[in-house]
Amino acid sequence: MKELKELIRRNLKQYTMFILMLFIVMIFQITTKGVLLVPQNFSNLVLQNAYVVVLSVGMMICIITGGNVDLSVGSVAAFIGAICGILIIDKGINPFIVIAICVVISLLIGAWQGFWIAYFKVPSFIATLSGMLVFRGLTYYLLNGKTFIQYPPEFSYLTTGFLPNYFDGEKKFHLTTMFIGVIISIIYILLELRKYSRKKSLGVQAESIKYLFAKLILVVAVITWSAYTLASHKGMPMVLIPVAFIVLVYNFYMKNTVGGRHVYALGGNEKAARLSGINVKRTLFLTYVNMAFLSCIAGLIFTARLNAASPKAGDGFELDAIAAYYIGGASSSGGIGSIVGALIGALVMGILNNGMSIMGFQMDIQMVIKGLVLLFAVVIDLIQRNKAKV
Repeated sequence: MKELKELIRRNLKQYTMFILMLFIVMIFQITTKGVLLVPQNFSNLVLQNAYVVVLSVGMMICIITGGNVDLSVGSVAAFIGAICGILIIDKGINPFIVIAICVVISLLIGAWQGFWIAYFKVPSFIATLSGMLVFRGLTYYLLNGKTFIQYPPEFSYLTTGFLPNYFDGEKKFHLTTMFIGVIISIIYILLELRKYSRKKSLGVQAESIKYLFAKLILVVAVITWSAYTLASHKGMPMVLIPVAFIVLVYNFYMKNTVGGRHVYALGGNEKAARLSGINVKRTLFLTYVNMAFLSCIAGLIFTARLNAASPKAGDGFELDAIAAYYIGGASSSGGIGSIVGALIGALVMGILNNGMSIMGFQMDIQMVIKGLVLLFAVVIDLIQRNKAKV
């Protein structure tokens, strides 16, 4: 019990937000009379919020470097959508070639913004605010006030389609999704047991075996329930594959690579990071190149889901991403945060959006509630930091 209390104390904000997420789910499940978690709506929840998860991962890395933000992500996503609309619908170019072109363009955009922030020390707020205006203006220019619709099926399928049922395509229950859920659960258990065994062999303090098994049971239960719920509708949405890949790769990068440690070191103390030999400018530069790349992915996902490229696309994306970061247990001063926390924050934002839409809340009420949740998350961060100083 003492160990559990200490574990919760060290991770107060993230545990609080996880509990908050469960509480929000429970409230909406009751108020919507069970509609929130029916298989069809659960699948829609994944489809509607995939772009938020992608953006929150990139925003997390930006803010970890020292409270830096990127206000241009929504405009970059819209700009990428505009390029797709012109090249795919208007010019008839192969969608996969266009995707490659969009990725290259996004890297150039990230290099442009990162150059001013890292090497000329232009505040990230100003540089990306400029980017927000520039790329929103370019989006309006490219589309000329029009909305391009009806992308080819192969483009839309990437984010609106569902994984085929390889076991039995005639059955309503999607066995392939259930099988994938079982495999993921087994891999997770093996990785956690391996990590626990390694800590023990190295003499590093690890959680108790009771806590380990409780965590394994909880996570496996969530994975199994999610797989079963998706399998009961149409199966796993295709968009879940790239999103899960991004979350896993970036989680590994931030936890287990030199580059990830450099990001945390930069956010913790820039001067100390520079004195320890870290190339601070390059790290910050690559952070914004990465953010633009993830904005491109989010733009492709959102454009394909809407099956349209609109000048208004991407409005408010930056706010959802920043809110998801802070709600997920990260520090407003930088140096603290995790991919799992960003994922929790994105899920909270997604559940709030979906639940309030089902209940018919007007947009102004939705904005007020999300603003209060964000304020609550930041207050917890401040309380936790003030306690640590005592």
